[in-house]
Amino acid sequence: MTSPSRRRQVCVLGSAEPGSEAYDRAGQAGERLARLGITVVSGCGSPATRHAAQRALDAGGLVVSILPADTMPEPDWPATVVIPCGMGDARNLMMALAGDACIVIGGRAGTISEVCLAWLHRRPLLPLVGCGGWSDGLLVNPPDERRNAPILPWGGVGELEGRLRGLGLVGGGE
Repeated sequence: MTSPSRRRQVCVLGSAEPGSEAYDRAGQAGERLARLGITVVSGCGSPATRHAAQRALDAGGLVVSILPADTMPEPDWPATVVIPCGMGDARNLMMALAGDACIVIGGRAGTISEVCLAWLHRRPLLPLVGCGGWSDGLLVNPPDERRNAPILPWGGVGELEGRLRGLGLVGGGE
């Protein structure tokens, strides 16, 4: 008997406000990840990452939420599994390492921290482009010169899916 393959995981990092195009794309990305059988990892700390998680759940997907606090969130928290790590901002390393790749949407200082950690640990970065925010410039302004991991920009979920397929993240253990 063969053992089942580990389900692929993709972190959703970043921030964008409701009503923005980036926020809408975050939700579309969460839904697409779920439909592709990819587990979404999201801190759910920003409106965009929470929206991605909720859309993934609504589409029947799995969501792991790594929280900086040491307490469990309210029962309506959009996650299948909640990990309150009690590490504060140090939890950014857990977020950077918890995915086979990291989607980056907009972003503020916490996102930059997660992106740099993902880069150091050779996680592919998939920045949303064309919607403004910090992720727009990641391809031309990577964390440093080392080329540790691919930076694969996307503007729509079809392009995102193509990037994920190119990384071999679609189809379970393919």
